[in-house]
Amino acid sequence: MAPKMEIGVYSFGDTQRNEDGSLRSTGEAIQNLFEAITLADELGLDYFAIGEHHTETMPMSSPGTIIAAAAAATKQIKLSSGVSVISTDDPVRIYQQFSIADAIAGGGNRIEIIAGRGSSTETFPLFGYSLNDYDQLYADKLDLLLKLNENPDVNFSWEGTTRPTINDLPVVPKPVSGKLPIWLGTGGNPGSSMRAGQLGMPVSYGIIGGQPARFAPLTQLYRQAGKQAGFSEDQLKVSVATLGLVAPTNEEALERMLPGWINMNYEMQERRGWAEPDTRSYYAQAAMGGAYFLGNPDVVAKRIVDLYDHMGHMRHFLQMDIGSTPHEYILEAIRLLATEVKPRVDHLMAKK
Repeated sequence: MAPKMEIGVYSFGDTQRNEDGSLRSTGEAIQNLFEAITLADELGLDYFAIGEHHTETMPMSSPGTIIAAAAAATKQIKLSSGVSVISTDDPVRIYQQFSIADAIAGGGNRIEIIAGRGSSTETFPLFGYSLNDYDQLYADKLDLLLKLNENPDVNFSWEGTTRPTINDLPVVPKPVSGKLPIWLGTGGNPGSSMRAGQLGMPVSYGIIGGQPARFAPLTQLYRQAGKQAGFSEDQLKVSVATLGLVAPTNEEALERMLPGWINMNYEMQERRGWAEPDTRSYYAQAAMGGAYFLGNPDVVAKRIVDLYDHMGHMRHFLQMDIGSTPHEYILEAIRLLATEVKPRVDHLMAKK
């Protein structure tokens, strides 16, 4: 029998727009995000991840802050960064912030970290780092975060190359259960898949385009590397994050996300040199086999389980709030994801 599939949501925060197209306040975006998290918990979703971003349209710059607040306002949902950009942050502070959130949540392994490089580079100039050190910063700080998490004592020592040495200093608080679940986040780099397997870390794939099934060889590489390093199959977990939106009908899902998708692509064209938005690409990605999990509950559930047949993942979570998608659509999508998609996924998975 296949394992139970966890279903969830992730967000970078999504600043809404006025009728003239101007952006509304980033504070409102944070309030909307908090409302979405508490609703997801009330309705029984398994997981909610908060991704670190530093733009006016995606203002969730401090995942640990809202996760600590949400830990006090929720009862059962797992809360995670998605990702924490550890290359340009201090892993000690990340560990402390998430350990505090874990204490607020009362333990129970509800608080997780996805450690990644991030999908953008604005944190490097913002926090005074050089892109020339991109790989070394990530490797060094991941080592620090993992060793700190494995340390059973309050006092801790560490020496690396990108941060001052820590000489037998207290790092508090400790997580309630002793350790935090830490995942490695990647957009599909083979080296990252191998690194996660060799370290015995669970891996989270962020799939924002193309054909998700093409990630299957990466999961095979990950599991092979993990087994060769001596880790059990239970330790080698895979989760998948994709864009998506659930609506009562397929047509409504497509119509509701399209304006936000266009807004996002124009912004990325300016920031990263993406191509001009082409709606043909949007509809192709929204079709079966594409990277956008859009549709009615039946379609979205079927597509999640179909991808499981390729990747064997145990958690699937959707980013639904992009490009100022109206907040009421997001709340309805969360309701449908929890009350309609999740039961359908459970039913389909039980047949495996």
